[in-house]
Amino acid sequence: MSLSNLTNAVRTVTDARTNRRQFLTRTGMLGAAAAGVSMLSGGAQTAEAALTARFGPKGKTFTVTDNDILNFALNLEYLEAEYYLNAAYGYNLTASETSGVGTLGGVSGGRKANLVDPVVIGIAQQLAKQEETHVNFLRAALGKNAVARPAIDIGTAFNTAAAAAGIGPAFDPYASDANFLLGAFVFEDVGVTAYHGAAPYIRNTTYLSAAAGILGVEAYHAGAIRALLLDRAQSAASLITLAQKISDLRDGADGPADLDQGIAGDTDNAGGTPLAGTNVNIAPVDGSGIAFARTFDQVLNIVYLGGASAGFGFFPSLLNGRIK
Repeated sequence: MSLSNLTNAVRTVTDARTNRRQFLTRTGMLGAAAAGVSMLSGGAQTAEAALTARFGPKGKTFTVTDNDILNFALNLEYLEAEYYLNAAYGYNLTASETSGVGTLGGVSGGRKANLVDPVVIGIAQQLAKQEETHVNFLRAALGKNAVARPAIDIGTAFNTAAAAAGIGPAFDPYASDANFLLGAFVFEDVGVTAYHGAAPYIRNTTYLSAAAGILGVEAYHAGAIRALLLDRAQSAASLITLAQKISDLRDGADGPADLDQGIAGDTDNAGGTPLAGTNVNIAPVDGSGIAFARTFDQVLNIVYLGGASAGFGFFPSLLNGRIK
């Protein structure tokens, strides 16, 4: 695709941003998140306040412990590991990698993806092994306090997300290279913002250092997925639009603030204004060039796809642990 065509595609996405509020209202995701229709407190509250409202005895504070935070991260790593292991190799985490505190759930909907590009295959395999390593690292750090893998849906949940995003009634992330990358795009940015949001509540400096290291790896993953999507957009401009719809869906699920960004038309995150001379967005950041953060409840709203009305999305029986 020529530069002028890519610019036109970016302009189309930029125009669509001006109607983002209408989009979010139409899907119903903005209303659910803003009104707290899901099982979560309002996204505008701090993480501590939201957790207190959910779990704290009346008049008392719910203290977020390092174990709570690591288990919250472990739940998310279970999801990512299962998606990539299925897509790259066609199998799940082993029994020894999934047992723990709480109800052990199964994995539905995953299978080996129809990947043909050697680069995409290599990326899928590396991400699968690194996410599996994250699972085992967090489990080792938590020891006997590690939660079991909850029930995970990496099949029907994608259809639910696609319908809510306006992509269509069905979406198969295992059908092709491009579909796999779009499926990965659903998760990767969320992982980066989740680790950033949780970091201020980690008290053990060793855990904090490890979390920063994992955040860095997740950021590498997210950048790789964005770069591969942009590369394929040279011949399939529709990928820019599809990625933007996924970004809009996340933005609707995590609350009224306009945080999320697609893969084209880099913005300053201060009203969605495109920065002059940019046609790609490899790193979604705020006005200071820093990756933005999401609170626990914002992350949960995304992976639950808004709440009960969506069958709690990728976690049909909710997460295991105290933060859920």
